[in-house]
Amino acid sequence: MKRINGDMIINQVLKDYPETIPVFYQFKVDTCCGGGGGIAQTASRDGIDVDKLTLALNEAVDQKRNK
Repeated sequence: MKRINGDMIINQVLKDYPETIPVFYQFKVDTCCGGGGGIAQTASRDGIDVDKLTLALNEAVDQKRNK
């Protein structure tokens, strides 16, 4: 599995890994207007720690795959 990273486009991550939706909401990432941008770009703009966000996104994917 490819790991989610800050260069990935939010809308593509949401499409490929729907289990990440709650994580984006939890971190208050703009997935609507910012969905076409990269995770790092949008998160940084919104004042979100990109490393913590990508860690949480990957944990959500890992949990889903381990069920």
